[in-house]
Amino acid sequence: MTSTDPLQRQLADHRAEVERLRQKVCELHGELPRWNLVTWTSGNISARVPDTDLMVIKPSGVSYDDITPADMVVCDLHGRLVEGHHKPSSDTDAHAYVYRALPDVGGVVHTHSPYATAWAARGEAVPCAVTAMADEFGGDIPVGPFALIGDDSIGKGIVATLEGQRSPAVLMRGHGVFTVGATARAAVKAAVMCEDVARTVHIARQGGPVERLPQEDVDALYHRYQNVYGQ
Repeated sequence: MTSTDPLQRQLADHRAEVERLRQKVCELHGELPRWNLVTWTSGNISARVPDTDLMVIKPSGVSYDDITPADMVVCDLHGRLVEGHHKPSSDTDAHAYVYRALPDVGGVVHTHSPYATAWAARGEAVPCAVTAMADEFGGDIPVGPFALIGDDSIGKGIVATLEGQRSPAVLMRGHGVFTVGATARAAVKAAVMCEDVARTVHIARQGGPVERLPQEDVDALYHRYQNVYGQ
């Protein structure tokens, strides 16, 4: 009996959910170029398979125009391939670490969206200066440390930076954006909103200094959006 047998059993027992997530994660990848969050084959989305030690993630270096649900790979929460015909994303170890450390996270997204990544290149948090930021992020979008791709160092930086924060997004210094959510779709929304407010605040600063909203207003806006807004 090999060490992979429990994972294979989980895969078999949750086959319908795995295939549903393959379809969903594939569809969500279409949102990244749609919102100009990625170029060429960069960026990736993953989803945790509920009640398992598995996740579904984009393969490495596959074109967004060509990607299919069958291309999505299944890995364990240490980044090891469990099922798939392609190599997993080069950011798989970072995603896996986030899932191990944050059990409430069901989806992780990574982009190099231009405005947000420009803030990351400067190593500067995006200040909470507009109501849309207060709604979605509950404050500034923080900056995490620089780390090389190839192991779980980026994941450790993401988790450490988000500790005590309400923001579902972190700007990894000199790299790009990582977002988390209860679902992969929620993480994609956070990535879209992160780029939008990064652009808005950047444009605003061209006219002069930008002031943060008062904290009591940020708290009120965040509470309303998270608990009252919508259907």
